[in-house]
Amino acid sequence: MDFSPVTDKDKEEMLASIGVDSVSGLFSGIPEKARIKSVCLPDGISEMKLLKDFEALSRKNISIKDHACFRGAGIYDHFIPSLVGEITSRSEFTTAYTPYQPEASQGTLQAIFEYQSMITELTGLDVANASLYDGATAAAEAAALAVRVTGKKRLVISDAVHPEYREVIKTYLQGAGVTIDRMGANEGSTAPRDLENDIAAVIIQSPNFFGIIEEADNFRKIATQAGALLIMIVNPISLGMLKSPGEYGADVCVGEGQVLGLPAGFGGFNFGFMACKNELAWKIPGRIVGQTTDTKGRRGFVLTLQSREQHIRRERATSNICTNSALNALASCVYLSGWGAEGLKKLAETNAAKAAYAYEKITKLQGFDDAFVKKPFFNEFTVKTSKDINKMQVKLLTEKILGPFELGRFFKDMKNCLLFCVTEMRTKEEIDKLVKILDTCK
Repeated sequence: MDFSPVTDKDKEEMLASIGVDSVSGLFSGIPEKARIKSVCLPDGISEMKLLKDFEALSRKNISIKDHACFRGAGIYDHFIPSLVGEITSRSEFTTAYTPYQPEASQGTLQAIFEYQSMITELTGLDVANASLYDGATAAAEAAALAVRVTGKKRLVISDAVHPEYREVIKTYLQGAGVTIDRMGANEGSTAPRDLENDIAAVIIQSPNFFGIIEEADNFRKIATQAGALLIMIVNPISLGMLKSPGEYGADVCVGEGQVLGLPAGFGGFNFGFMACKNELAWKIPGRIVGQTTDTKGRRGFVLTLQSREQHIRRERATSNICTNSALNALASCVYLSGWGAEGLKKLAETNAAKAAYAYEKITKLQGFDDAFVKKPFFNEFTVKTSKDINKMQVKLLTEKILGPFELGRFFKDMKNCLLFCVTEMRTKEEIDKLVKILDTCK
């Protein structure tokens, strides 16, 4: 179909209606020196040629489909069962809009309800909302929730929380008069300390950014003593084998849902999950889908809570979040349904076992050592090296291996440290190949 441009008559009528003599008059507020005089564009090409050019460009990208990925740091390479795409690609889900009218949106509402139920079971908490944008913004929303609930204006965040999560929390709350204090990380894990009673929340991550499993019981105690909420950021797959945040006594749990059936393309197709205790439900951001019965006693679903600013007065809204990444949350629901409780446990154990195997092999190599005193980890671990990291990464890439994350990017005193990730996707042969290449690096 040919492109149909706006005619000269159309332009004249539009300009006249807004009181401007010419198209250039629309840009009179832009300084002359800042305007682009002309744009040199190539001649048009056929659709077939365009597609071939784009395919050629895409082949220059490094894909984890043909590279063994040993990098995590927030986005992870996990197997996605075909069942996930089979369900999420159905038109009744891909074309569904926000369920403003429950009588016309029962399928969408039930999917969200089932998702919420699984998140509460996974986290050991009472209530989950209908998902959020991603893990980082979910953490920021949890921090804002703590400020609303307690009326306090100070947060304490562990240095072992993902650096980008800490930055997002800071950005979210920069205009709210909230002070953010740090809780240092000692040998890779958070060092508990006594807190004043003006703290809204203590925020920790477990497994933390360095891969270490935190002793969360310690933080429940200090949060209680300070009259603060305990917010835990978690990897949901790790909960297949670790104690749940609810068992630790966390008030709020958040995390990144990309690992639950979503690809790791361009930083991940994300959604954030959030769960909390019952008494915090009315302060939770976004929406909650509830179950009820109609006048004939039949099971039905409704939006029980929708405290976002689209629905109520802005000053009373819990958040201005306007979407819940519902299709991505549905993918996680299908993913968790497919694995089941026992399957998720085995998946988590496989991740931990393969990471342990890689850790033992790598730390025995000359030039590699523990970055910290040995502590339990899930599927990521940190090592320090005396070898040239840049040359190492290049050599790994030439062998079709996406190497570890360089911690010097976030921590100036850890320029010689690497964060390795090993998921169920990595085979013994791939791990052994990685180790062999690392051993030959200088």
